[in-house]
Amino acid sequence: MMKDFAGKHVIVMGGSRGIGRSTALAFARRGAAVSICARSPGPLAATRQEIADLGVSAHAASVDLADAAAIDAYLPEAVKALGGLDILVNNASGFGHSDDEAGWGASFGVDMMAVVRGSHAAVPHMAPGGAIVNISSISGLRASARSAPYGAIKAAVMHYTASQAKMLARQGIRVNCVAPGSVEFPGGTWEDRKTSNPDLYNATLATIPFGRMGRPEEIAEVVLFLASEQASWVTGQSLVVDGGQLVGP
Repeated sequence: MMKDFAGKHVIVMGGSRGIGRSTALAFARRGAAVSICARSPGPLAATRQEIADLGVSAHAASVDLADAAAIDAYLPEAVKALGGLDILVNNASGFGHSDDEAGWGASFGVDMMAVVRGSHAAVPHMAPGGAIVNISSISGLRASARSAPYGAIKAAVMHYTASQAKMLARQGIRVNCVAPGSVEFPGGTWEDRKTSNPDLYNATLATIPFGRMGRPEEIAEVVLFLASEQASWVTGQSLVVDGGQLVGP
């Protein structure tokens, strides 16, 4: 299925690396104007240039997505640069794993509140037909002794997605969620763990029936589907994209 986004305006929050980067580039390849934000200027600038090289309008800004004021400043700037807003992708993560104040603060401040704040700032700029796609994780669907805050907050993102869908339906805006399994990419968590914690890496790999980690591009294609007209009657859903990881080998 070809998904044509020519003339559409897309914001990807947390769009400089991994799933966010692949999602931004996938929209751009289909003709959308794209704005991305993240904290690290280097990857942000590189991804913005990749988007621009595809011949579409590209915008990027360095934003601390744990900072409410920074999000409120970024959204109108991005909308102005793009010339409108049709699609918002909430992808940022604070990767809070430890069961302590720091872990909970990182997960709540970014994984949860950036979704809430980004959506609140974006919706006034969106017309009927708009779409929001939140990125959660299969960690939100099972208990974890290793990353309790991350899993709990990702579960909350799925619940909030359903609530958003109810709240925004009257405005003609659809809201859905993608819950990826383990995804490997350069500079990402699983690439690091392949060398820093090979036992964990291999144990996780053994849970995936296909015998490999997912690729960011595979998640991006599902995001594009949920944002497209082909999913015009889909809202309030959380779609697992994990190569069967949850069902096991």
